[in-house]
Amino acid sequence: MDNESVKQPGGFGKKLKRGWNTVWTFLSNPANSILVSFGILLLIFNITPIVSVLQDAFTVHKMEFVPAHADDWVGLPAGSFTFYHWFEVFGSETSEGFFWRPLGNSLLVSIMSCAFAIVFGGGAAFLICRTNMPFKKFISTVFIFPYIMPQWTLALFWKNFFISTNCGALGYVGELQKLTSIAMPQWWVFGPFPISIVLGLHYAPFAYILMGGVLRNMDSNLEEAATILNIPKWKTFFKVTIPMLTPAILSTILLVFSAAISSYPVAQTLGTPVNYFVLAVQMKKMIEGSSGAMIGQGSIVSIVLILMGVLILIFNQRATGGRKQYTTVSGKAGQASKNNLGKVGKWVVGSLFSILVVFFCIGPMLSFLFESMLPNPGDYSNGLTTYYWTSKDVIRNDLHGVFHEPKLWEALKGSILLSISCALLAGTVGLLIGYAVAKKRKSKLAQGVNGLAFFPYLIPSVSLSAIFFLLSLQVKWLYKLPFLVCIILGLIKYIPFASRSSLNAMMQLSNEIEEAAVIQNVPWWKRMLRIVFPIQKSAFLSGYLLPFISCMRELNLFIFIGSGTMLLTRFMYFLEDTGISALENAANLILVVIILVVNWLVNILTGASIDKGVGGK
Repeated sequence: MDNESVKQPGGFGKKLKRGWNTVWTFLSNPANSILVSFGILLLIFNITPIVSVLQDAFTVHKMEFVPAHADDWVGLPAGSFTFYHWFEVFGSETSEGFFWRPLGNSLLVSIMSCAFAIVFGGGAAFLICRTNMPFKKFISTVFIFPYIMPQWTLALFWKNFFISTNCGALGYVGELQKLTSIAMPQWWVFGPFPISIVLGLHYAPFAYILMGGVLRNMDSNLEEAATILNIPKWKTFFKVTIPMLTPAILSTILLVFSAAISSYPVAQTLGTPVNYFVLAVQMKKMIEGSSGAMIGQGSIVSIVLILMGVLILIFNQRATGGRKQYTTVSGKAGQASKNNLGKVGKWVVGSLFSILVVFFCIGPMLSFLFESMLPNPGDYSNGLTTYYWTSKDVIRNDLHGVFHEPKLWEALKGSILLSISCALLAGTVGLLIGYAVAKKRKSKLAQGVNGLAFFPYLIPSVSLSAIFFLLSLQVKWLYKLPFLVCIILGLIKYIPFASRSSLNAMMQLSNEIEEAAVIQNVPWWKRMLRIVFPIQKSAFLSGYLLPFISCMRELNLFIFIGSGTMLLTRFMYFLEDTGISALENAANLILVVIILVVNWLVNILTGASIDKGVGGK
């Protein structure tokens, strides 16, 4: 008995020591340590917002308006559990106006945006990759401008150019009417059609890059076989080419639909003036309107947007899951065949498409420049003036000219500081996660962390912003630090970009390169800085630069956070409310130029260019 009592602690101690040694050995591998650390962090970042928004959906909030007919909920104190919000959103007499109709509007706009992005972006990719059309290099370079620009800048350009006196009380003489006397109807300027076109233009580069990459490397044997069998070209296109583009088309639908259905600024600019509301706009009204009187309903709308993002991903996986491989590159064929547009036809097509691209891609910047020098929008009768750029005097609402307006430059400073912070954090975290997942890609831990890193992409930006706004109302110190909340939002949202870029780079890198350094007892941090990073620096740098550019033009992600002058994107919406159109256009021009210059410098310094994925010549 005494011997057993002596041996038991010793046996337990050995097991404890053995277990500790196992854990220590596992964590001594840098890849495992990274996966465990960031797995816990990502789990917290992903679960906390979801739990918070679900709690808000079932909770009575302060200042909440309870209609007289809902007798079951009258008198419930703040913080009580309730199904009232769900009843109001899905089954009440008013749900048609503030949920079901906006839901239908969102679906319509998203579907139309997908169709336009695929037709316009896919058409550009086909003309550049598979025809002898001229001006390919120019079109390929300029075509990505609409995506680099903030999406509402295109909406503002659309309104500036097409607005007319046919728009009733909303209208005035726009640029097109001034130049040609053509007055466009109101449905062309405001409502679902312009919202869909603008969003489709903004996301058309997705289709261009994804479909262009497939078209450029596609095996032309099948198309040549169809030509030998005298099958018409239009039939070959629909029966052979389009099926081989299916994965790229479905990926485009996933990206465009999930982004368009949660877009706020375009719908606010082009829809709200004619009372055409989408879910994102309605959610903002619910959460911020009437002192937060409909927070519960707004939380449910946020949940609906998240579920729609998840459903579209499931649809994408189901659609491509039946066929595991879409072979487009076989190694047997040479250069893909080019469609001959004819000696005259190629110049006609090239010229018309170049004009179209210039209008939508360069036109906005010219429009902002001219509109920023007009006292009244669209009124060129008195010529151009630099007054709104150089005035030291107050123009209106305590606002000065662009060069002398401290609020504008403070907002620009905030945007740059936030973008740098998000880029450094998201880029570094994404790089480490991509490295660790690539090293341990066969383990369940790596697969789980990779999934957690990608999950924030499925959460619409406006929903994520709403969730953290509601969370900050509960955690008071977060409410007092809006800039920190924005950094956290940027970190969560942009980790997928950086981690995927890093993962793709690491998958191309042979393990033998790093193993040689391990044999020489080179520390892990030195291997990363001296070997891994220099070899794949272009791919790794894109993991930093893409978050920077995305954050500079972001509004959806920060729409609920902070004041209207904290970031330049928020400040521009503040300017829209003041009615000083010239200042709003000037601020848009400054932001677009900064983003384009940064993107250009990145291309010069790193050699990376988004249009090289298609390879226009």
